[in-house]
Amino acid sequence: GYQIAKDEFGAVDYQGGPWQVIKNGDHELIIKDVIADAFLQQILLRPKEYSVIATMNLNGDYISDALAAIVGGIGIAPGANINYQSGHAIFEATHGTAPKYAGQDKVNPGSVILSGAMMLEHLGWNEAKDLIHKGLTKSILSGKVTYDFERLMDNATLLSCSDFGREIVKNM
Repeated sequence: GYQIAKDEFGAVDYQGGPWQVIKNGDHELIIKDVIADAFLQQILLRPKEYSVIATMNLNGDYISDALAAIVGGIGIAPGANINYQSGHAIFEATHGTAPKYAGQDKVNPGSVILSGAMMLEHLGWNEAKDLIHKGLTKSILSGKVTYDFERLMDNATLLSCSDFGREIVKNM
């Protein structure tokens, strides 16, 4: 990977190596390799040092679940697969279907709602995206949340999935 970065993109040694840096105007991309278990610790302790993570599928799954825990769990983390060359994209919840909760009206819809907001942003519909973020943020800050957040928050009000959705719309 480092040689490709040098040959194809003009990367140079970063802080004496072995890492590489690619500069483009005022921006730079630092290319590092890290052993997966060490990275899991680093990403939790120093998340601002990372903005793009390229990894294999299994490690990526572990890493994305650990990072989702920081913001409340996979029930709230959005997901996207974007092809920046073709512009095609898929936006989806980061969790599975949770069949044990089917028909119970209790799961947090935040992941799929935020995935929809990412889709709107991708389409350039920023006003709609901003309304969704406003509604979701205000709902969570007011403590009116689904069971996964309610159990983590002091003095929270437990809402069903559908009531949480209505609360988000009300707070837009």
